[in-house]
Amino acid sequence: MKTSSKSGRRLLPLSKAGLLSRLQGGDRRSIGRSNEVTGLVLKHPRLFSALVEGMWHQDSRVRMRAADVVEKVSRSEPVWLKPFKVELLGLMAETRQHELRWHLALIAPRLPLTAQERRRAVEMVHCYLEDRSSIVKTFAMQGLADLASSDAELRPAIIELLRKLTGSGTPAMKARGRKLLSQLQP
Repeated sequence: MKTSSKSGRRLLPLSKAGLLSRLQGGDRRSIGRSNEVTGLVLKHPRLFSALVEGMWHQDSRVRMRAADVVEKVSRSEPVWLKPFKVELLGLMAETRQHELRWHLALIAPRLPLTAQERRRAVEMVHCYLEDRSSIVKTFAMQGLADLASSDAELRPAIIELLRKLTGSGTPAMKARGRKLLSQLQP
């Protein structure tokens, strides 16, 4: 199936290579065509696996944009993550790329985790708080809060950690922390 862009140029077929090519190029600070790809994947779920694979692509911009799309798609379709749980948990542990880390911190709570896997995810996201990127730290706070919201055993320790980070973090961390604490505390 071929489609045309608004500019009238012919786009590649909806294949793995075609999909990932839409995530190439441009500035690293840009999401590029991630929103377009998100819409395509929501219409063509068979392409979701190509995006997950794209999180290991050789091009760091493709990796970060694939992670962005996986995170956006999983907001409405978290069940699509289930077949990739082991791989995504592995990527969480191994990646040092900031953009992957901040998306994975948000994706982790959407995975169908056992109690042991949830503890492992909490440990990995907790490590993200040591990242030099304040965006990674802020999204790690969100990920920890999301993990705690579905696990009453985790909640007290994560609430205490969020209190500490809210008092000492960057302005973005403080603002996010206040919001998260108001959601987690009765």
